[in-house]
Amino acid sequence: MRYELMLPHQIRKAIAENWPVALPLGVLEYHGEHMAVGMDTLAVVKTLELFEKERDVVILPPFYYGAASYAVAPPEGSGSVQVGGTALAPFGEELFYSLLRIGFRNIHAIIHHQTENFAAGMPTDLAFKTAGRQAIFRFLEKERGEGWWGSQAMAAYYAEHAEGSNFFNWVQVHPLMSADMKYPFDHAGIGETSLMLALCPEAVDAAHFGDNKSWYTASAPEASAELGQKGVAMIMDHLRAILRI
Repeated sequence: MRYELMLPHQIRKAIAENWPVALPLGVLEYHGEHMAVGMDTLAVVKTLELFEKERDVVILPPFYYGAASYAVAPPEGSGSVQVGGTALAPFGEELFYSLLRIGFRNIHAIIHHQTENFAAGMPTDLAFKTAGRQAIFRFLEKERGEGWWGSQAMAAYYAEHAEGSNFFNWVQVHPLMSADMKYPFDHAGIGETSLMLALCPEAVDAAHFGDNKSWYTASAPEASAELGQKGVAMIMDHLRAILRI
């Protein structure tokens, strides 16, 4: 369900049944002359819309204003919007803390931007990972007081942790596409263009392929909705694995 359309009784039901809460996280960034600047976020939004048809999930309004950087192109006339990680982390902490206060314990931010480096991290995902940890510590200290972890009530912490009961999993950040997916990772090339042709064809205009002059867009004319559907199938399997009750 879309969070902005939910009624309080539906929110309470989602909390009671521990539905996953998904934040589409991304950027507005130049993706060549042929593709919409919202591609990274749109890929998350559109696949979550498909997932929503299969399982119970709360989909938060998407956050488009991540750290796009100007590494691909300067912003003038290209459309890239850059908000640095130092500004994102405080926002993310307040957002996650608020969601924890509401009662959610199965919160996931999902990102498709620079995730070929996800293990090491890049500015947007690192900011939201830090924000999630900070929000959890802040929430636990408020609810349980200082010294909560060292109290006798936590004596079974390591055993419960080994069994998978871990409050640090209340907020997680994931890449939309895992590193082991056999799908082209690129920027505005055959891989991403195909995803948009499959998920959001109005975000691609083939008439402008010829306007591209950059190396990273050279393979874009080879894109197809058929290839994109293969990528979507892989993403859906990934979402089924991470968005569990």
